[in-house]
Amino acid sequence: MTVTRIAGLCRRYLACTAGLIMGLAGASVAADGPVRVLTEEFPPYNYTDAAQGKITGLSTEVVEAVLRELGLQGEFQSMPWARAYETARNTPGVLIYSIGRTPERDKLFKWVGVIAPANYYLFGQQGRTYRIDSLDAAKQYRIATVNEDVGEQFLVANGFVKGKNLQPSVKYELNYEKLKLGRVDLWIMSELTAAYLARQSGDEPAKTLVKVYRIPELSSEGYYMAFGNQTPDAQVARFKKGLEAIQRNGTFDRLQRKWQ
Repeated sequence: MTVTRIAGLCRRYLACTAGLIMGLAGASVAADGPVRVLTEEFPPYNYTDAAQGKITGLSTEVVEAVLRELGLQGEFQSMPWARAYETARNTPGVLIYSIGRTPERDKLFKWVGVIAPANYYLFGQQGRTYRIDSLDAAKQYRIATVNEDVGEQFLVANGFVKGKNLQPSVKYELNYEKLKLGRVDLWIMSELTAAYLARQSGDEPAKTLVKVYRIPELSSEGYYMAFGNQTPDAQVARFKKGLEAIQRNGTFDRLQRKWQ
């Protein structure tokens, strides 16, 4: 065997060994250290309770239950969705939750499982007349969205344009106010969140909001918890087992009933 051939084999061996060590190190961190957990202000699924000074909500309590089942600690952070999304997508071992699963996102993340229901509509104002019998028909209206959230990404993928028929914000509650003030015509939002934000503003949802058009593509499964693609498969599998465990022992159903 030539010297060049031996050198090549050594380089490949060292590269494989380094990769294995890095993989084991990542698994060790996932097993022993706190897990970085990212989300956004999206009540009642996840939001900061000012009185308690902590993140709470339906999805948050499900994630906390999974962590307890696995004997892990979580470092929870709330931030604008676009930032949370990109951080989780590009950083190994970072968990993101209340994330909708779409064909565009499917290969960008490793999906643990569904943690909360989702039922999406284009909401309008009571007392107004809307002529929408298809998604394309909604393109004539101004629609409030949140930067890079699942609703906005879905509409953009279906031919809607930011700055034209989409008006993005960084906070969901701003969009409810924009709709009330007539600055937009429609608001794409999950049913639970729309009702929550209306009540938070002192309104009765049935008196201020009307379900103009249901979006079945965003309403079939629910919100997920997920890791970015660089996260080791073993860590994702461990979280899947944790979620399955709280589904079997009744914790998952109890939390769903608590927040409905």
